[in-house]
Amino acid sequence: MWWPSSLLYPPPASAFVTAMSVVSFASLASAGLSELRGQHMAYSKFWHVVSGQQQKKGGTGGAQLPGRDGMLVAYAPALVAAAASFVVPGAVEGLRAELLAAALAVHFLKRVLEVLFIHRYSGNMPLNTALTISSSYLLSAITMIYAQHLAVELPDPSTYLLSQLRKGGDDDKGYKIPKGGLFEFVTCPHYLFEITGFFGFAMISQTVYALAMASGTAAYLVGRSFATRRWYESKFEEFPASIKALVPYIL
Repeated sequence: MWWPSSLLYPPPASAFVTAMSVVSFASLASAGLSELRGQHMAYSKFWHVVSGQQQKKGGTGGAQLPGRDGMLVAYAPALVAAAASFVVPGAVEGLRAELLAAALAVHFLKRVLEVLFIHRYSGNMPLNTALTISSSYLLSAITMIYAQHLAVELPDPSTYLLSQLRKGGDDDKGYKIPKGGLFEFVTCPHYLFEITGFFGFAMISQTVYALAMASGTAAYLVGRSFATRRWYESKFEEFPASIKALVPYIL
């Protein structure tokens, strides 16, 4: 069977990694399509939308966490897993695997620090939403590292893609149009960087799973970014038409 061996390691003889490649891409792409259709996960700006829909239907929505606590639950386990891989015997072998695990740890450490010291939260987060996001990130981090472990004895793809890489306080609960930096051009520059980060992991790893996870993440966040832009348009009549959803001037 033909395989792009110049770009990717061949799929490992692992039913778990193969299944995770399919499930990760399919579930994230499906979630992105749901966002485009207005069926949002209940966090960030869409907490109020989803909770309002639940109240109209007479539902309670289950256990709730404060927004900051919910996002810590979402990101912290993946950070712990990536950092712990360095002390698990045999989990991280070789420079590429070390770089991948370090990149994952730095990525999720950045997200945890943003939750603790930068972002402001205006609502709660359902516990099941926090656990869904958490399990997705945790499994993706573990599976990327494991897939890299299975590829350790294989010859490197001839195209080494890594060589192409370059670089009011909590009491204020109201929403405003973000200003400054890339927010002058797109509503979700953080999603753009998230997508870039996951494709960076895929370039470091060059495994099928890492590419599937990056592609699925991109599909979901594209949907989420379009939904976010629609939300801003519905809340602010003065929202500039020139501001795109994800990619400046284009998308």
